[in-house]
Amino acid sequence: MIKRSAPDWEAIERAYRAGAGSLRALAEAYGTKEGTIRSRAKAQGWQRDLTEQVRAATRQKISRTVSRSDRAEPDLREDAQVVADVSDKRAGVVVAQIGRLEELGEISGKLRQSLRETDIDADNQAEFSRSLNAAVDAELKLIKAERQAYGIDESNSEESYEDRLARLLVDQ
Repeated sequence: MIKRSAPDWEAIERAYRAGAGSLRALAEAYGTKEGTIRSRAKAQGWQRDLTEQVRAATRQKISRTVSRSDRAEPDLREDAQVVADVSDKRAGVVVAQIGRLEELGEISGKLRQSLRETDIDADNQAEFSRSLNAAVDAELKLIKAERQAYGIDESNSEESYEDRLARLLVDQ
């Protein structure tokens, strides 16, 4: 008879507590049963969802990574380690996105400059109008993506930044 190795309960617990997948997905990934994970989690009092703590730590790491390159000393508490592991991954994704957004911002700036330098006449008016609309659309999407990446909340504003920008561009 083939003896199966015991599941890595420490890894399962970390994934469970970080909310890193459904019980079924965890059971499949770690070669155990869903009910077994549920029973062990209940018996050992595992907190299922540390999502908000992960988000907060992610925001802090993004801010720290974007503003400077030093690293804080790791917290020795178990929950903090789970949060740190998952937020490291998420912060890496967001920091990479911010880099790509900066590149797109440079391209958008070149397009704006090109449109500024274009003389409009009867022959190119329609094409210029399409280009301007595309540039405004791209800029609004870029602004929205940047605000999401940096976690800027607009819920307290009566008029969103995108709406205000669109209104100002139309008024010109």
